[in-house]
Amino acid sequence: MIGRFLAVFEPFILMLLGTVVLASLLPARGEMATIVGYAADIGIVLLFFLHGAKLSREAILSGLRNWKLHLAVLAVTFVAFPLFGLGLSALPFVNGPLAAGLLFLTLLPSTVQSSIAFTAIARGNVAAAVCSASFSNLLGILVTPALVALLMETSGSGGISIDSIEAIVLQLLVPFVAGHLLRPWIGTWVTRQKAMLTVVDRGSILLVVYSAFGAAVVEGLWTKLSLGDLILIGLLCAALLAFVLALTFAVARLMKLPREDAIVLQFCGSKKSLASGVPMAGVLFPPAQVGVILLPVMLFHQLQLIACAVIARRYAESAPDSIDFDQHNRT
Repeated sequence: MIGRFLAVFEPFILMLLGTVVLASLLPARGEMATIVGYAADIGIVLLFFLHGAKLSREAILSGLRNWKLHLAVLAVTFVAFPLFGLGLSALPFVNGPLAAGLLFLTLLPSTVQSSIAFTAIARGNVAAAVCSASFSNLLGILVTPALVALLMETSGSGGISIDSIEAIVLQLLVPFVAGHLLRPWIGTWVTRQKAMLTVVDRGSILLVVYSAFGAAVVEGLWTKLSLGDLILIGLLCAALLAFVLALTFAVARLMKLPREDAIVLQFCGSKKSLASGVPMAGVLFPPAQVGVILLPVMLFHQLQLIACAVIARRYAESAPDSIDFDQHNRT
């Protein structure tokens, strides 16, 4: 069963790796790079517009009642994660750009789609997961740039300006709000278009990755990184994920959360959003740095999908039959 579930994610993982290879061999240059950049921006705007239209207002109201759980998710996402990131980026054997990428990874908001999907598979509180993941993403539009300015600017790894904030708000927040306001008219149709949402979701990320890596390759990305650097970043991302999964499990026990809410904390609190990370990196960092900055984000993204798929199935297999999960999963 686990193998069949992991197979769902395998095509996208392969497409992501293939995009990196394509950008390494045939990066977009000159006018074509500009066209690809515009296409990536349009894809991200459309993605957040559709997510806004899909989000149920009833799910928001239902999920907001569980404010202690949401505060715990936000604390892990925007406090514990950045503290881990500061520690990892300060390691003497991690070079500057990769250290900046590791730190940037820890400043991102949680994912939306995969957090909700894993919560549903694990038979957790889906309504609370919808609220937690969505709120984390919306808050991250403002919190992530602020954390970048606070934690990265002083080390020379990044910076932020009013123009950067405006670009992120216009590209992510405005489309999301517009989509949600139009939900009464288009929400039902959007919810039914699962195939279209998947294409827009994955296609927009692949376009941004191709654009970012292509620009980095043109600037000599692969002459600055070695195989050893990639292995090191992979190991550090795996260690970071293990620490956070253990932390969310311990916090849930400490808070004495119900099983279905503990599942939400584990999945929403341990994730980092590639969909939000790629456009933010493109706005906040110079084009030559974006490819390196995104490497840890991409590696962590794959690891979190694989690890959480296994954990979700184990939760599902051990779920007590006495709990009425259908009541929790109504969105």
